[in-house]
Amino acid sequence: MAGSVPPAPEFGETLPVEASPETVAFLARRRSASAMTLTAPGPDKAQLADLLRLAVRVPDHGKLAPWRFIVLEGEAKAVFAERITALAPSQANPTKATAALRKLTNPPVCVAVISRHLPGEIPEWEQRQSAAAVCHQILLGASALGWGANWITDWYSYDPRALDILGCGPDEKVAGFLYLGTAAEQPQERQRPEATALTSYWTPN
Repeated sequence: MAGSVPPAPEFGETLPVEASPETVAFLARRRSASAMTLTAPGPDKAQLADLLRLAVRVPDHGKLAPWRFIVLEGEAKAVFAERITALAPSQANPTKATAALRKLTNPPVCVAVISRHLPGEIPEWEQRQSAAAVCHQILLGASALGWGANWITDWYSYDPRALDILGCGPDEKVAGFLYLGTAAEQPQERQRPEATALTSYWTPN
């Protein structure tokens, strides 16, 4: 299933800036797999370690690593799901909240990317954006390795009780739950925004 991940470059090694047609072709067709279609097998511990090694190669102003990972799999994931299921009836739409949990219970592996703000010179907004970049890197890396992947935030990303169950600290937020596994159904292309309609060029007055 998974492709191989090259070893990490040595510190100070020159990393040429060069074209990669294969990467461009991949990005032109990248599509998230539905979390509901993700089944076993998922990445094993060694494959997941490789994927997270790719994930931390994101822009990170100040080299703070303002994020961490919580892996949910197997029986532990089932226990987590059971505990937050008890919180669903208190949500604004209990039926919808309960149904949303199937996105958590179906996939074999989940990586919660935890965003943390480290006080200092680097603005909090930039640190939070770096955590979002980690989520996207996991999504891209998993897809490139042949896994189905989906980046989700749902009500349990914001409920303080769910965050406490997950083990988040007082200044930590869930940047995303990354669901990983084997796609039982191949995703289809969806509508995309027209980039030109969203683009302007600044000119001086």
